[in-house]
Amino acid sequence: MNRRKFVADTLKTGLLLAAPNLITNSLQAAPKGKQLTILHTNDVHSRLEAFPNDGSRNAGMGGVAARAAAISGIRTQADNILVVDAGDIFQGTPYFNLYKGEPEIKAMSLMGYDAATMGNHDFDAGLENFATQLQHANFPIVVCNYNFTNTPMEGKAKPYTIVQKGNVKIGIVGVGIELKGLVPENLYGNTVYMEPISNANRSAAYLKSQGCDIVVCLSHLGDKYNDDKVSDEILAKESYDIDVIIGGHTHRFFEQPRKYKNKKGNEVLVNQMGWAGIQLGRLDYNLFNEKARNNTQASTIILNKKI
Repeated sequence: MNRRKFVADTLKTGLLLAAPNLITNSLQAAPKGKQLTILHTNDVHSRLEAFPNDGSRNAGMGGVAARAAAISGIRTQADNILVVDAGDIFQGTPYFNLYKGEPEIKAMSLMGYDAATMGNHDFDAGLENFATQLQHANFPIVVCNYNFTNTPMEGKAKPYTIVQKGNVKIGIVGVGIELKGLVPENLYGNTVYMEPISNANRSAAYLKSQGCDIVVCLSHLGDKYNDDKVSDEILAKESYDIDVIIGGHTHRFFEQPRKYKNKKGNEVLVNQMGWAGIQLGRLDYNLFNEKARNNTQASTIILNKKI
C-alpha cells in the first residue's frame, strides 16, 4: 500500500472509531467557571504507525490512529480543549527518512493541534526543510529563545501565541534547548540561541498583561539534570507568570505532574509524556482567578491499537 495513502486512511479510521466511552478518567464536576482541558504530547519522533505486534515492550502502542481517536473522543466529552506538543516531532522512523516530516505535520493538523515548539531533532533535515514542512501546518510553532533572523525560518515561528477556547484565553510560549554541541552547526545555520528563562519570563509577563487566564510553556529543555544545566525544574522555580510547563527532550514518563513554587509563590505544574506517542497527557483546569485556579485532575491515556 502507498505509504502516504496509508497515513491518510489510518487517520480517518482513527477519527471515525472514536467513541464517548473511550476515556475512563472523565472531567470531574466543578463549580461554574472557566474550564480548560490540555492534551499534550512530546518527542513523538515520527511514530506514525503503532509499534509492531512482535511481543516487545511497546508492541501495538502509539501511532496516529490511536492518538486521533483519543483526542476526538475527549472532544465529545469536554469543552475548551487545547492540544499541544513539546517538540521532536521528527526523526525516528522511515517516514521521516522518506518524506522529511510532511506526514507528521499533516497528521498534527488533522488532529487539531493548537501549537507546538521545536526540539533539537526538528533540525535534522535542516532549517529550510522545517520551514518547507510548515506549509502543511495549521498551527503555529512557538519558541521565544531562538532568533531565526537570516535563516529560512525567519518569520515562520513566533515567541508566543494566544488561543481563545470558549471563555478561556490561553497564552502559549515555547522554549528550546541549546543547539551548540547537540545539533550540527550546518543544520541550524545562523540561528541564535538565547537564554531561555529571561525570555520565557518576558513572554509570559506579556501574555498575562493581555488578560490570559493561563500561560502554558512548551519546553524542550528537559525536565531536570544532575548539574546546573537549565531545565524545566529550574524554569518553573525561576518563573513568575507561567502556570504549566509541558516538557520534552528527556523522554520521561511522568506518572503525575511535578509541582513547584515559582517566584511569586504560586504553583507551577510540569508534565511530560515519554516518547514515541505512546501516551497522551491530559490536564484539567478550573480557572476562576489568579488565587483560585486549580488543576482538578491529571491523567495519562495509554495509546494502543485497542483504541
